[in-house]
Amino acid sequence: MFVMRLATSADRSQVAAVIRARCDWLEHNGLESWRDAVDDLVAQCDNPDEDVWVLDDDERGVVGQMLVQDVGPPWGWTDTESAEAALYLSGSVTHPDLRDRKPGTLMAWWAVDRAARLGVPWVRRHCHFEAVARYNQTQGFTLVRTEQRTNARLFMMARRAERLDLSEWFRAGTLVLPGRE
Repeated sequence: MFVMRLATSADRSQVAAVIRARCDWLEHNGLESWRDAVDDLVAQCDNPDEDVWVLDDDERGVVGQMLVQDVGPPWGWTDTESAEAALYLSGSVTHPDLRDRKPGTLMAWWAVDRAARLGVPWVRRHCHFEAVARYNQTQGFTLVRTEQRTNARLFMMARRAERLDLSEWFRAGTLVLPGRE
């Protein structure tokens, strides 16, 4: 069973192991890696803004990390979209050994459910790669548009918030956690 909880400094070593394992997997598969950003991603565990969450597995400990913010990036969304309340997901990373349990999907669904519980109508995210955008679409996200930035093409994605039954994957009583509840 899983639980999503706010990251703490005590999670640093486990998050580092997850990110390094993901980098190894990406590099082995000929994909761009975050190896140069490992220290920055691990430092997010200090979490002064309380917007970094970890996916904790009863058996393995931390197996994922994701940034969940109330404000999106200043680009990629129309003024109307930016004015709408939304949770913005970014920096999702999961341990590749758990692919069969779909931890990335579970983290995204948790955010969709959390947004609904908070009365926030949208969950939005962006990604840099078309393959990741296709994966996000399997989670119920819709491609809203692509945004050309200086050095990257971004896939801007959204999904309406809704209550989801996640009891098959998440430990009972752990879906409503600290934050704006």
